[in-house]
Amino acid sequence: MITRVLIKGSRLDIRSSLPSISILSRKDLQVKTTEATRTESDSFGSQEVPASRYWGASTQRCLTQFHVDDKVMPLQVIHAFGWIKKAAALAHQELGWLDPQLAKVIIEAASEVAEGTWDDHFPLGIWQTGSGTATHMNVNEVIANRASEKCGQALGQKAPVHPNDHVNMGQSTNDTFGTAMHVALWGGVHDILLPALASLIHALKDQQNKGASVVKMGRTHLQDAAPLMVGDEWGAFVDTCEVSQKRIMHCVQDLTCLPQGGTAVGTGLNAHPQFASLFADHLSRLLHTSFTTHPAPFSLMSMHDAIVFLGHAFSLLAGDLLKMGQDLRLLSSGPRAGLGEFVLPQNEPGSSIMPGKVNPTHIESLLMICVHVQGLSSIVAQAGASGQLQLNVMKPLIVSHMFDMITLLANGMNNLRQYCLEGITLQQDQINRHVHNSLMLVTALTPHIGYDKAARMARYAFDHNCSLQEANRQLGYVSEKDFNRWIQVEAMASPKAGV
Repeated sequence: MITRVLIKGSRLDIRSSLPSISILSRKDLQVKTTEATRTESDSFGSQEVPASRYWGASTQRCLTQFHVDDKVMPLQVIHAFGWIKKAAALAHQELGWLDPQLAKVIIEAASEVAEGTWDDHFPLGIWQTGSGTATHMNVNEVIANRASEKCGQALGQKAPVHPNDHVNMGQSTNDTFGTAMHVALWGGVHDILLPALASLIHALKDQQNKGASVVKMGRTHLQDAAPLMVGDEWGAFVDTCEVSQKRIMHCVQDLTCLPQGGTAVGTGLNAHPQFASLFADHLSRLLHTSFTTHPAPFSLMSMHDAIVFLGHAFSLLAGDLLKMGQDLRLLSSGPRAGLGEFVLPQNEPGSSIMPGKVNPTHIESLLMICVHVQGLSSIVAQAGASGQLQLNVMKPLIVSHMFDMITLLANGMNNLRQYCLEGITLQQDQINRHVHNSLMLVTALTPHIGYDKAARMARYAFDHNCSLQEANRQLGYVSEKDFNRWIQVEAMASPKAGV
């Protein structure tokens, strides 16, 4: 089965909501023996193509020869290609290179691709040529056939609109696929990942506010430490997620610089000298953002540092979420034989053998997502370094894994927020018990009686299984009045506030 993420709406027709999932069977995209076909041709000769499909010979050859698994090219890339081909046609029309009538039908057909009208006509997997040429030609063929159809011609004629001569005018896969990667990922981050992260931060801030006046024991090395506010514990999660949010927003800006106009090796061979700048202007207007083209796009074609950098930012976010999830799971451990300070929502049975057991399932789901994302980021980094000479040849792998990370992180954060974070409550009795039984409250006495006496008091309380107050009575270090005056957990938890 093929799992495809369909995104429509603003900018790249990407909704700000989570992606919906459409399941297509790979066998439905193969030429069936009973299906009517048409004959198309390319430089390798004739090729039978399903009569009802808009793709051509190049796409069919790849579809037949490269069936590795069912992981198809992300549709966000296809939609980005639609916008790119539309911007290219507008630029070439303005430059006088493309006949106005041909430009009109190409622009219309490209718009349909960008809007997802022909999603079922893009069947190719990511395991193809490392430049992404097969998918690029898939786009060229679909747009050319659809544009020719608008002119009253049958599919497969390559007339009046030719996939290479007209749709791909002044372009190469080597600059265009990289541009599609940037444009698609830019939209995916803004419309899928960042909204999910913002919603998560909002939920964390709600918990921070709820716990602002609640004192609890801190722990370092998993041992009792000084007290702090529950809100401070949540605040640490808020801060790290906000830093990740800013980091991702910074990284994604690098994607607005595009390699379009470099054509085959970066020199701009066969492209109009003004094409790149005009293309960027048109694309910027279409997508309501500011895209530019690199004046010397050699590095953007042979390396993908901007994308690798963004992938590292995803990995750092995953690390933040991993740490947070582990903390929440530990703090909610129990309910009677663990820390038991946080109470998680009970969404489903947790055990097939132990009745009544409830597990932190949504946290564990997120933990697995985070580990997987960190692995994908490493793959992207290695693939980004796999360009020989003038071209990186792992582009489909890079963009596919980047969208896997975006989708996994967004879905994981939204699930955690909706089914876990928003319903977490405090076990106040347990929190208070831990605070008042902690020996580390003796830290507040150190400025008054010195480290050594404070340590002896804590040791006495531990050895005799009594409270610090009882230990002080036996040792006689300070008066009862001073003990109560100096050990105030609220003041210890908020020393800067002067509580």
